[in-house]
Amino acid sequence: MDASRIKEHMNVIGADGVHVGTVDAVEGQRIKLTRKDSGEGAHKGHHHYVSLGLVADVEGDKVRLSANGDVAVTFEEEQGGSPAA
Repeated sequence: MDASRIKEHMNVIGADGVHVGTVDAVEGQRIKLTRKDSGEGAHKGHHHYVSLGLVADVEGDKVRLSANGDVAVTFEEEQGGSPAA
């Protein structure tokens, strides 16, 4: 996967077509999602990440993942977060 093809504001879509988030930046081996896609509750306002290893393809303004949207979300990592109890 050529990470240079992934640009800011691209939509991140699961294999099932579900919107996972919007690209804020690529940092190392992860896609940083915008805060507006961070969800509700304790996660609201925090950046989340998706591993570049989950990227299947980049088409136009979409980053397609090899995992379904609900599965890809479980692979997101919150920077500086503590493990959930």
